[in-house]
Order: sequence, then structure tokens, then C-alpha cells
Amino acid sequence: MAFAEEKGLSLVTVCPVVVVGRAPATKVTTSVPEILSLISGDDDMVDRLELIEQASGSIPLVHIEDVCRAEIFAAEEATSGRYIVCTLNTSGVALAHFLAAKYPQYEINTDHIGGLPEKPRVCIWSDKLVKEGFQYKYNNLDEIYDDVVVYGRALGVLPY
Repeated sequence: MAFAEEKGLSLVTVCPVVVVGRAPATKVTTSVPEILSLISGDDDMVDRLELIEQASGSIPLVHIEDVCRAEIFAAEEATSGRYIVCTLNTSGVALAHFLAAKYPQYEINTDHIGGLPEKPRVCIWSDKLVKEGFQYKYNNLDEIYDDVVVYGRALGVLPY
């Protein structure tokens, strides 16, 4: 940022949190197995999800389409600076309960995340981006997870 200011450049940086959603990639990226780990039962990936919450105080999520839209918005509308891209913050406990209710066909162990708080300790927000006029398309867990579950099935991370 300092270099850009010294040279008179307008620099915009978009900083997404945990990115969720269907991508054109036919190979699994890191965030997909982590985000689907409570459904798939992959204990190693559940441990990573817990680490995200322990390190940041929450599980901050954003849909991949919103990240792409935010990058375009920032390039066209923003003057300069860093823009955090985060739709919502949740906890592992809340996420496990949401997934168990939404996807009863999967056996989701809601006790696996038992040592973490019920609600996020810290919330990461996109205030700067939203104040400039950006609007998220995917605003809740329902909208975010429908897409990533379909993607996870297509990639073989989840059974049909």
C-alpha cells in the first residue's frame, strides 16, 4: 500500500475469508473438504475447521461468486485500500446443528465440535465494502451450502 501511495497509484486489495461454493475446478480445493467435513465425517478436515475457528474466533464464510463480484466491484468502484469480503460468521457448533437439520440424510456428529463456543467469539465484517455500495448475493448458510453440497457430490467429497 505504501509503495502505491508513493508512486501515486490507486491500489485495491480484496481479502476473502473462507471461500465456499461451486468452482469451475474439477479438483478439490482445500476449503471445500474443510467446509464439508461435518457432513463427510472427515475427522482431519473437521480438525482444520476447528483450527480456523480457534485462530480467528469464528468461521467466517463467503460464497465464491460473491468474491468474484467483489473483485469486479472493487476494481470498478473502489478508490483504494483493503476490502474484507465476508458474508457471515458462524461457529462450528452452530454450523453442525444447521447442517444436521438441513441435511438429515447425512449422519452429522453434532458433538464432534463440542469444545468450541456456541456462538462466534469474534466477527469479521465487510463494512468498508458494503458502505461503498457492494451487496452480497449469498447472505445466509442455506444459500451458501446448497451450492457447495452439490459441488461436493460432483467431486466425490460427498456421497449422493
